[in-house]
Amino acid sequence: MNDAASRNADTAAVGEVTPAIIRAAMERIRHDVRRTPLWRLPGAALGLGCAEVWLKLEHLQVSGSFKARGMFNRLRSQAVPQAGVIIASGGNAGIAAALAARALGARCEVFVPEATPPSKRQRLVVTGAQMTVAGDTYAEALEACLARQRSTGALLMHAYDQPEVIAGAGTLAMEIEAEAGVPDRVLVSVGGGGLIAGIAAWFEGCTRVESMEPQAAPTLHAALTRGEPVSVEVSGIAADSLGAKRIGSLAWPICRRHVVASYLLPDDLIAAAQGRLWADLRLAVEPAAALPMAALWAGAVQPAPDEKVAVIVCGANFDPAALG
Repeated sequence: MNDAASRNADTAAVGEVTPAIIRAAMERIRHDVRRTPLWRLPGAALGLGCAEVWLKLEHLQVSGSFKARGMFNRLRSQAVPQAGVIIASGGNAGIAAALAARALGARCEVFVPEATPPSKRQRLVVTGAQMTVAGDTYAEALEACLARQRSTGALLMHAYDQPEVIAGAGTLAMEIEAEAGVPDRVLVSVGGGGLIAGIAAWFEGCTRVESMEPQAAPTLHAALTRGEPVSVEVSGIAADSLGAKRIGSLAWPICRRHVVASYLLPDDLIAAAQGRLWADLRLAVEPAAALPMAALWAGAVQPAPDEKVAVIVCGANFDPAALG
């Protein structure tokens, strides 16, 4: 199944998510989220030797990141109890869940780790979420969140490891194909794996889906190396967005089947790419969103001269003053 027509038949499932489920998610959330721009540039305009780079500007999404797609899909798919919804997040998923809950008139409780920066904490408060800081890492915040959920009965929203969340992320890939066709490769930043799993579930092997991770948070890379999910220590410049210690259980079988390459980038190259995106293109994005361009500009990923490369610019919930 290597094109849109054959995928429409949906004869093969990919883990818990199929193209049919992604199409249903798109129909469900199309009035809640933005169809974000796809900026198509000649590779030469970015100092690269490939034919084109397609920048999917998901940092312009309603919540400031792609996370809104999965959070709205989760809420639109479930009955929300009186206790509302609850989530653990490094920031972006919590912001998206809070916005989705507010749109549906539900209360939202968000557990964040100490690593969540002030800019994201402030955005959570502005959305009306009840925020609790719990632990030093996302994993510790999640543990506290699960304990609280068991006592309140609130609907659990997971930052990356629920079928509705992965399917929501997949709508992003659906938009790319509808507008420009299938790229030769897609470069995706990875934390817990929900975004790359959704993209891979949509394309089903008809393009190269490649993961980009910080050296200090190699969640998927470690799993691919070991052949199974493993827990890793996470730190570094993008830990607030890519702070999962273990690849998601639903994302893993999709990634194992369809992610063809995994790259690790040091923090200095990520920061340099973040600065260059602002200086050259006036794209103010957080470090996690800069990983794909860091890989291209550093030569870690070297597409062929005729290739069209899609890059997911995944979020912008940060303090832009950091760009200088």
